[in-house]
Amino acid sequence: MRRVSLNARLAQDAQNTSEIYVALFCIEHSMLDSPVRLSTDPTERLQNEPLMYGTRSTWLDANTVTDPYLFVLASTVLPSDLDDAPAEGNIVLENVDNDIAKLLRSFSDLATIHIAVVLASSPSLVEAEYQNLKITSATINAGEVTLSFSRENVEEEYVPAGRMTKNRFPGLHR
Repeated sequence: MRRVSLNARLAQDAQNTSEIYVALFCIEHSMLDSPVRLSTDPTERLQNEPLMYGTRSTWLDANTVTDPYLFVLASTVLPSDLDDAPAEGNIVLENVDNDIAKLLRSFSDLATIHIAVVLASSPSLVEAEYQNLKITSATINAGEVTLSFSRENVEEEYVPAGRMTKNRFPGLHR
């Protein structure tokens, strides 16, 4: 069971509320100079030329002045809390340009994504958090990009990890 702040519980129970849930995404990869920080809410205007909106949060030790989470039109299916199923979900980024498609096609290994759900009124207080998920696929079409993410596939790990050689397991070779 996860903890939820009192403001979030009051917003969930109220018939009408001004509280808005915001999903924050942080995408990391060794080929990126810095993590890509995205937000689903235009909380505040960050700059006029070009016009950019975003959310300032200290989640993942982000500097609120230099590392804001940039607003994108996105929808998501958050990972489930089921015990017998791996945490998996997806993000649909809308109105993307060709540079994002080029960037996604340039990766040959998996990028890491972290997701947090916060309230727009308190963006540094995390209501739900999913960390170290891997982007497993990217489906790109003319107007949107769908990123699917999950944990690393543990079924592909070798068990036992080492070989049963005489040097590593001398008790087996008496």
